[in-house]
Amino acid sequence: MKSDGLSFYMEGSNGNAVLLVHGLTGAPAEMRLVARQLHRRGYSVYAPLLAGHGRDSQTLCRSRWQDWLDSVGVAAEWLSTRSDAVFAAGICVGGKLSMLAANAAPGAIQAVAIYSPCFRYDGWDVPFYYPLLSAHVRWLAHIPFLDRLNFRETASLGIKDDRLRRLVAGMASAGVLEAFPGRGLVEMYRLGYELKQRLPKMSTPTLILHALEDDLSSPAHARYISANIGGPHRLQWIEDSYHMIHVDRQHRRVAELTADFFEVSHATICA
Repeated sequence: MKSDGLSFYMEGSNGNAVLLVHGLTGAPAEMRLVARQLHRRGYSVYAPLLAGHGRDSQTLCRSRWQDWLDSVGVAAEWLSTRSDAVFAAGICVGGKLSMLAANAAPGAIQAVAIYSPCFRYDGWDVPFYYPLLSAHVRWLAHIPFLDRLNFRETASLGIKDDRLRRLVAGMASAGVLEAFPGRGLVEMYRLGYELKQRLPKMSTPTLILHALEDDLSSPAHARYISANIGGPHRLQWIEDSYHMIHVDRQHRRVAELTADFFEVSHATICA
């Protein structure tokens, strides 16, 4: 387990574990609400800090998506030494990393839950130029001053509930960054491209959860994964939430659906 002061681990009682993976510019603290619910179901829970995260934009810009994936792989391996079975769940970038980690080491991660998958920011509340930039992200990757470009969060922070939004807004001291560096967005795009290439051959059981009112990423992203993934999966829509479904009004429902899916998937695999 990392000793970075931000990662956290909660010992469970059922012998199984869930690896919770935060999103781009996020930190383990944002996974605590779901972690508590899964822990109540008996799971051990580990939320590691991804490489390059938790400090500042400059540090994040020096990391690549492969570094983030390595963080997930190492965390899954550590959990496997303490658990009978390991599952993984992640928000946005964290979900894609969970899928790739499971695909890279078949059998190491029994099932995956992905929250609000996103290949580009195209939700109803993003500035009009975000989708335009996404269309040219490969070209933008070669701009010399890309590392100096930062994009602000939308006013909602991806959260519909005012109280919970204030909670997340106060997480800067817990390692959550307030802006997306241009380099980070490029790496997010490259990660998404890699996932798309591997989707048809992915066999790990996968739960796809996406808010119908997602303000940052269109539900089309969830539909794309559902239509192209090669393995068993379930697509479930979440109501009364924006992008950050794991901390918004339905976070308990998200955790419940996640645990239910893991238990059914594990029973099927072991049968």
